[in-house]
Amino acid sequence: MKVSAKLKYLRIAPRKVRLVVEQIRGKRVIEAESILNFMTKKGSLPVLKLLKQAVANAKNNFQLDPLNLFVARITVDEGPKIKRWRPRARGSAAEIQKKVSHITILLDELEKKTKKAKRVKKTEEKAAVKEIEKKTEEAPIEIKPVKAAPKFKPEKEAPKPKVEKTIRRFFRRKAF
Repeated sequence: MKVSAKLKYLRIAPRKVRLVVEQIRGKRVIEAESILNFMTKKGSLPVLKLLKQAVANAKNNFQLDPLNLFVARITVDEGPKIKRWRPRARGSAAEIQKKVSHITILLDELEKKTKKAKRVKKTEEKAAVKEIEKKTEEAPIEIKPVKAAPKFKPEKEAPKPKVEKTIRRFFRRKAF
């Protein structure tokens, strides 16, 4: 079951919010919350609140388990721009565009594994273990003692040649 939540007219530019959103796309809800909690971007707090709202919608409206949800789709769209003007030189004016974001999040349930598939896997594992046990009974494994690695003496380093210290000029105004 897909659950959605929307946030409209967020006064942060969509370009900045998309940086935050890309980090949580496709992640489980728990991972996404922890990523958003520790993110230093300004857009992480509204996105975190929206994620929590979507989880609450899933839990209260559809009785879904929050641990079994992941971020299926999250989009950031551009809203209407608020336009302001700033005076410039010689009586001209420059336009200032204050951008607005609309965020939509879509949560979905993880696929549940069937019990039959688990039983098949367990029986296959048991069969594999039995085969290994049979092979070890037929041919016992010989255990050889491990020899200690030889100890090497560290080589003495050659003494470094002494270099005479002279004054070096780092900056020369003339090329010669």
